[in-house]
Amino acid sequence: MPFVDTAIIRVKAGDGGRGCVSFRREKYVPKGGPDGGDGGNGGDVILVADPHLSTLLDYRYRHVYIAENGRPGEGNNRTGRSGAPLELRVPCGTLVRDAITGEILGDLTEPGQRLVVARGGRGGRGNAAFATPTNRAPRFAEPGQPGEERLLQLELKLLADVGLVGFPNAGKSTLLATISAARPKIADYPFTTLSPVLGMVRLGPEQSFVVADIPGLIEGAHSGRGLGLQFLRHIERTRVLVFLLESTSPDPAADYATLLQELRSYNPELLAKRRIICLSKADLLSEEQRQQLSTLCIDGQSPLLISALTGEGIQQLLYRMWEALQQARAADAA
Repeated sequence: MPFVDTAIIRVKAGDGGRGCVSFRREKYVPKGGPDGGDGGNGGDVILVADPHLSTLLDYRYRHVYIAENGRPGEGNNRTGRSGAPLELRVPCGTLVRDAITGEILGDLTEPGQRLVVARGGRGGRGNAAFATPTNRAPRFAEPGQPGEERLLQLELKLLADVGLVGFPNAGKSTLLATISAARPKIADYPFTTLSPVLGMVRLGPEQSFVVADIPGLIEGAHSGRGLGLQFLRHIERTRVLVFLLESTSPDPAADYATLLQELRSYNPELLAKRRIICLSKADLLSEEQRQQLSTLCIDGQSPLLISALTGEGIQQLLYRMWEALQQARAADAA
């Protein structure tokens, strides 16, 4: 199923039903007064976070959603039926904006979380509501109020604890397949991963976390080159970033600086996240290359040598992820 992480839809809440103009007419009740009932309220449009959804694909093909109108009032002081609310289900992690003003209306991150994005119109009052001692037979009623209408921008940002950052073919998909049950597409050409993939990592009892393999970055990604914007949107919610650099690169430190600059250009707040630096594809290194890399220092860290093929350094990396994640959680709770 295609991964769709943005959509623009128009929603319209139901209009309120009109009030009724009616007078009591019974055989043995002389001078019956007004008995027109109120109209029913229009239905709301509500977004509901559904943990079983992972994409906004349904909203790519249908763009307009209208809730039910309220029914008009009736005689004998009967109120019209209110319109049924319209519930639209979206994946957890969906950010909702007003597409016209850019205002953030809500952020649906918890399963079952609800957000009213358009309120139904109030039903109009019937003529019975306007009877007074000086106007005992009002011959008018209110029309129902129109329901709210909005153009919404839905933006899905994956809910992951750890995000893998790196250039195309740095080995992110292979690493995710090694440490979790996820099976992303793996091949030896750029942009093999065209959509984000989540994997659950179980380190031990009560030690599990979610890792995201997201399309690779290239220089200029923050301005829309490659698949960068699709990547950058999804790492905003992660707590820890793992920078995966190729150990066979002529200058891993320069690669790291480029990746860091892309994050800074897109959103400087991303640099506040905890970072782990590792060098992938260690199985391709000669002994001389290993000795040279053993003295390498990047951003105050000694990069961890890993190989998804041989398993070298993988367990150590997982413990580093868990430790950094615990530190991030403690800082968030403070």
